[in-house]
Amino acid sequence: MKKPTANAVAAIACAVGVMFMTGAAFAAVPLYRMFCQVTGFDGTVRKADKAPDVQLDQSVLIRFDTNVRGLPMTFRAEQVTQRVRIGETGIAFFDVTNTSDAPIHATASYNVVPERAGPYFQKLQCFCFEGQTIQPGQTVKFPVQYFVAPEMATDREARGVEEITLSYTFYPTRGFDQAAIATSPTGAAG
Repeated sequence: MKKPTANAVAAIACAVGVMFMTGAAFAAVPLYRMFCQVTGFDGTVRKADKAPDVQLDQSVLIRFDTNVRGLPMTFRAEQVTQRVRIGETGIAFFDVTNTSDAPIHATASYNVVPERAGPYFQKLQCFCFEGQTIQPGQTVKFPVQYFVAPEMATDREARGVEEITLSYTFYPTRGFDQAAIATSPTGAAG
């Protein structure tokens, strides 16, 4: 059996390195998102199982921001702001309309500003937890049930936050063909 040459060993090492880096690139986004959802890092909202038992006298103004990326749809919050007490469960409604003649498969990503409020802004129910299918011409009303955890009032970094912006961006998922919608006779650009 011949001993591999230095060039062959280098080629194998490079191939293994390329395969590892490709795998790491594909895993980076879901792993980062999972990390952010667990820790609230980078303004990412956390999913909660139940609302807190304590409500504080201190209140926070919640602002709602909606965006659409590459979809023929309208997306708006029914209310621009809500004032809630820390620990109180709030509910907000969002309207989404598919303005095309084809079904849209979309997912909403979300974040919170200021980032230091991210670990404390938690959702009990949200359309953003899974992808959505909106039929041609259909308008759907989506609820979001949320609260600001009482621990925010005692966190040195987050204490004093009086305003939180919850921002959503809908983007296409599951093979949505934006080009086909944009060129169809009744399709509308979003």
